[in-house]
Amino acid sequence: FGELLLRIRGLPAALPTMPLELTVLYNSLLFTVGASDSAIKREAEGIRQGLLRVLEACGACGQDLGTEELWQKVLQEVTVEELQAPLHRLGALQAAWWLAAGRLGSVAGLFQLLSTAEEPGRSHCSEGENKLLSLIKAWRVPPEGPSLPLVQSAKDLKEILCTTAAFLQGLQELEAGNFPTALSLLQEAAGGFCSKKILAQIYTCLGYCAQQMGKPQTALQHLKQALQVDFQCLPALSHAAAVYHKLGKTDVELQALTLLYEALGKNPPAAASSSPYFLMRTELLVHTPVLTSLIRHHHPSEVKYLLAQRCLQDGRVADAVEHYLDFLSLLQEGLQQQVPLDGSSAVPRIPEVFLEAASALEQAGRHQDAITVCEEVISRTTDLIPRVLRVEERLEQPECSSPGAGLASGLLSQKKESLCCLAWRAAGYLHQGWAWAKLGESKEAVTQFSRCLHDLLRLQLHGSGVKPTDNLLAEVEVLQKIRLLSLIGRGTQFLELGRHKEALLDFQHSLQISPGDPAATSYLVQALWKLNRKQEAAAQWQKLSQSSPEEDGQQQGQGRPLPLYLVSCLEQVMFPHSEPLARNIQDYLGTAAQDTS
Repeated sequence: FGELLLRIRGLPAALPTMPLELTVLYNSLLFTVGASDSAIKREAEGIRQGLLRVLEACGACGQDLGTEELWQKVLQEVTVEELQAPLHRLGALQAAWWLAAGRLGSVAGLFQLLSTAEEPGRSHCSEGENKLLSLIKAWRVPPEGPSLPLVQSAKDLKEILCTTAAFLQGLQELEAGNFPTALSLLQEAAGGFCSKKILAQIYTCLGYCAQQMGKPQTALQHLKQALQVDFQCLPALSHAAAVYHKLGKTDVELQALTLLYEALGKNPPAAASSSPYFLMRTELLVHTPVLTSLIRHHHPSEVKYLLAQRCLQDGRVADAVEHYLDFLSLLQEGLQQQVPLDGSSAVPRIPEVFLEAASALEQAGRHQDAITVCEEVISRTTDLIPRVLRVEERLEQPECSSPGAGLASGLLSQKKESLCCLAWRAAGYLHQGWAWAKLGESKEAVTQFSRCLHDLLRLQLHGSGVKPTDNLLAEVEVLQKIRLLSLIGRGTQFLELGRHKEALLDFQHSLQISPGDPAATSYLVQALWKLNRKQEAAAQWQKLSQSSPEEDGQQQGQGRPLPLYLVSCLEQVMFPHSEPLARNIQDYLGTAAQDTS
């Protein structure tokens, strides 16, 4: 068809041969698209040349016009009856190209012109209907002529345009957060003309939309439909796991993730052609960033990490350890090249994964292994932290257009990275401290807690309120939490060693960081009691007893959520001797009351 078209265009444009030329052009463009998926992404220059040839045959020209203006001129000025059908078919192809480019307004304008040419003055959109879909549906497909067969009928092309327009607009509304409208458009697309692959993708988008609307059961129904239509649509399984996570159904979520991991590990059978009879297909026309994000296939390593993380969060320590160790072994196979570590992946920064693994190992009683894993984090971050990290109370933010904006952004990013490295290294020492404490090695535990606190001396907050800029607040809050946990941890080990005065100082410093912290206050009471400062201990205990459980809960949960690798440390500082200490203090208070009377 391409060669035939070149030969025809070698002749002067003439009205009698123009219907044949436009039909050859139609078929040639369809074969071009069918032979190369990327052809639809390029400008359809062949269509423009065809329109110019039509004008030339009619004794007019339009070289200086844009494509939209050229279509307007041709459809309004060319009235030859024999040219109407081939021009309409070519218009449908132009619409496909514009849909692929996201030019929905241009498509609506073109179909408005096509419909006006057929029935001037008629409105094709009722109130409440989608304008673009109404215009495409109202377009009357021209009959096929007897001269030259079409490689894809205009009727089939119209159906594909309707499905594509509904799908694209549904994705636009989904991205904009207009979920009810998105749901309606995606349902329209699901009832359209498309391959099983595209239908599964539409159902996946419907599932995500329903989830965002707070309809988890409806979301699960759509995701199940996606898998029934195309069992290779694994993103639907990934979204289903996310829905189960939201519902708190951990068992089913883990089953879904396990199935996903196993499916990703298998070599999928070669996918058959999704629409073997059609050269122009919906999948060629829909490739938006939001769809790419929603149907992104996870790497098996990402799913393995999610399994480890969910098990740790749910207290399934043995399973968490197994999954984390499997994941860490994958690091030896070049995971950084396999998984995008740019925020689009479920996998956090690698040092955080190591620390989460150490936390799981600690909880499983494998303290020596936890120490080894933390040592890896400490050794890798040592050279990445400056001696002093200054964080200003308020960092001047230059305007984006100013010459210093890029430099300031770079400095802020560098400081943020340094704070992260400091947090990871300090957390490594913190975990080692607790691991040695569990092994009964209090002196070694004190050493590691002290190293953690010494590292944190590098952080210097400057400003009257010593409150960091919002850009760095999360990192500084984590560092302050690590300082608190390390002080309490070292204090507990000082108590074990009988060094009660040093323990008291650590608990007092803890309360300076987090006033009213119930764990620090409880240990402070114990230290005072052991130092025979019973009156002070009793006063502190009464003050703690008078605080409501709600206040204690707020104290524990204040600020942003803790990183997962610190949750076990927070649990370890909980005071374990409340009842015996309470009895001792109540006995003391009772005796004191008798003495007073």
